[in-house]
Amino acid sequence: MRGLSRSLALLAAGGALAFAAPVDISAHGDGRSPAGEPGDPHKAARTVEIVMSESPDGMRYSPDRVEVREGERVRFVVRNSGTLSHEFFIGGADENKRHAAMMAAMPDMKHDDPNAKTVAPGQSATLVWKFSHKGEFEFACLIPGHYEAGMHGAVIVK
Repeated sequence: MRGLSRSLALLAAGGALAFAAPVDISAHGDGRSPAGEPGDPHKAARTVEIVMSESPDGMRYSPDRVEVREGERVRFVVRNSGTLSHEFFIGGADENKRHAAMMAAMPDMKHDDPNAKTVAPGQSATLVWKFSHKGEFEFACLIPGHYEAGMHGAVIVK
């Protein structure tokens, strides 16, 4: 009974969180975001492999920083070498914070969107992204607790 009460309290708190802040669902639409737009897979200029993992000192992406040119199309091959599911979500910092709130309310959400992929342990996913605006953006795992454990990286668009 105690576990059920705790689960219901967490569910209620998550539901309240979902209604407390505006929710950005760009990953579930056409994928456009402040970070850019989906890229044509036939026109990707280069491939960047990102490895997702966890260790006793945290969770991470390797590399955790990518530099691109404005207008460049990048094919991200995201490989999960860990033992937990992770995701790769490209967006602006504010966009990612709003989506993290949504994920807190719905932690079992899975992504297969233009700017977001959920990747099971031992699996890979590919997405092509066109960085159409200069600035600093991030890629992040927004599964509850993963971002806080260090699972985020920077995309610098020059």
